[in-house]
Amino acid sequence: MSDFTPEVQEAIDRVRADVARLHAELVRYNLVVWTGGNISGRVPGADLFVIKPSGVGYDDLTPENQILCDLDGNVIPGTPGSDRSPSSDTAAHAYVYRNMPDVGGVVHTHSTYATAWAARGEAVPCVITGQADEFGGEIPVGPFAIIGDDSIGRGIVATLTGHRSRAVLMQNHGVFTIGKDAKDAVKAAVMAEDSARTVHISRQLGEPIPIPPESIDRLFDRYQNVYGQTPQGALGASGTDEGDRQ
Repeated sequence: MSDFTPEVQEAIDRVRADVARLHAELVRYNLVVWTGGNISGRVPGADLFVIKPSGVGYDDLTPENQILCDLDGNVIPGTPGSDRSPSSDTAAHAYVYRNMPDVGGVVHTHSTYATAWAARGEAVPCVITGQADEFGGEIPVGPFAIIGDDSIGRGIVATLTGHRSRAVLMQNHGVFTIGKDAKDAVKAAVMAEDSARTVHISRQLGEPIPIPPESIDRLFDRYQNVYGQTPQGALGASGTDEGDRQ
């Protein structure tokens, strides 16, 4: 059994419980089918993260069978769940954590509408205020990449670095989202699918009306910094130049 300080062990246990519980939200919001999709959460105060085991049904997930990895994606031996294989997306998650230190959670789904946009290699344009609030502009497209190494992670980081969006549509694949923690990343996955669905339906009725860039900035700033009970701002540093609105 690996030796951790009591503080780190407490943090590991908390993240295990959060990640296991949050997978039910992917099912609740119809973002996944069968065993596809995954959530991970960074362990505060340690170079570790917790991720879903590969190919395990959502009803069978528990805190004890979530898998603890280092930031290179290696399973920590002697810890609960270490006898199982981690998610096939583990290398991608690890790359994100190594290269985006503000990120505390990563989610991957093949949710229907967002993945349909990804299959066309088309960003979701910012034509509804809810998307401006949540993502500060369009939901961008990342490059096509084959699963199995950190290629997907490299595409996620390259696309989202300096971008206000917490979601990326990986071409021909699906959706990856990032957040301050696992819950924040799950929220981004839910809202990305909601935006993709709504904008798709709008385009069936005609050409959507773009929101002016300055209005997107105002909406994003208000939602991230004013709305709610304890607003804490957006993930990472957020500018208001044209690159951030893309």
